[in-house]
Amino acid sequence: MVDAKDWDEVDTLQELRLAEIRLNSNPTEKMKRLSRQYGGYWRFPDIKDYAYLVNPFFPPEKLVQQFQTELPSLLTAYPSGMTVNSELAAEAFDLVPKRIVVGNGASELIQAALKLIPGKIGVIRPTFEEYPNRVAGTQIETMITQQMGFHYTGRDVIHYFSKHPVNCLVLINPDNPSGNYLQKKEVLAICKWAQKLNIRVIVDESFIDFVDAERHPSLLNEDLLKGFPNLIVIKSISKSYGVPGVRLGVLASGHEALVAQIKRVLPIWNINAFGQFFLQKVSSYQLAYNEGLVVFYKVRKRFFRALETIPYMTVLPSQANFFMVHLVGVTSQDLSSYLLESANILIKDLGTKPGIEGEYVRLAVKTDAENQTLIHALRAYDGNTTF
Repeated sequence: MVDAKDWDEVDTLQELRLAEIRLNSNPTEKMKRLSRQYGGYWRFPDIKDYAYLVNPFFPPEKLVQQFQTELPSLLTAYPSGMTVNSELAAEAFDLVPKRIVVGNGASELIQAALKLIPGKIGVIRPTFEEYPNRVAGTQIETMITQQMGFHYTGRDVIHYFSKHPVNCLVLINPDNPSGNYLQKKEVLAICKWAQKLNIRVIVDESFIDFVDAERHPSLLNEDLLKGFPNLIVIKSISKSYGVPGVRLGVLASGHEALVAQIKRVLPIWNINAFGQFFLQKVSSYQLAYNEGLVVFYKVRKRFFRALETIPYMTVLPSQANFFMVHLVGVTSQDLSSYLLESANILIKDLGTKPGIEGEYVRLAVKTDAENQTLIHALRAYDGNTTF
């Protein structure tokens, strides 16, 4: 007799791929295959995902119910075009429509922006590789931060790129995967330095809402954008608002001609009706969103303290919704494989990430209960299990 959970009917290539993952008896190979899916883990209901990064306290149930009510209309109706969606995003972030553009996730906007920016691109590694992946390797100038303990300041950035000139500098703030945070005054100092040298600055604020080090860290501000036309701000709505399935991101800049160019290169219907509906409704839930962030800040502190008790872990401080962890006497591959095999837990193995040498993993911050599930599994690992 075959257990129901071990039975898969395979009629298509995708069903074959899913079956190969579900029934794979080698945890290391299974983890690699899951990672290559880049999401879609709703197809694996047993997997507990601590690899991908979303807000665990949004959206609220009422907003979810509104989506459920409108589902027939959202499935069968065309979304509006670029003009309407820019107006919705402008209202949500208190900007003017000519300075903001909506993307099918931040990734679409990253690609569109970098296509229009020639010359050398400065990146700080380790980083979100979507930026360097969008340009030729010969265009990339890399600042490596491991020798600094993955912690760097605005002065460090200016010092390095003064000696290694670039045409555009990319700042992920807070950074991914380190969680390093540059205070707003530091980022503005970089913008001023860059403006004098005619350097564009892309600031990716996908995790900025998780910052509690200062009250108003974001650069999504009309006066700032107008004052620094060399500045481009990109934000993933998917990550900060916990709705990666609707695929939303925004790009804003005081350089109105560049924003107009980006709008021209994107399809008129680049986001779907679900994304547009979210933009239309999200302003009504700002209070719930802010309340959720207050809860998140407390949960992150508790999770950090718990992770510090794991004897084989050194945890980097983070202002994002994840922690980068250095493993001592344990390999990232063995730990990742063990967690998947023993508890159906998927984490991010940073072993092959450019800019990192040694054994590191990244762990997403989730709810207290989910964090405790991960802590329990981490404490159960004795470091002797290898795959």
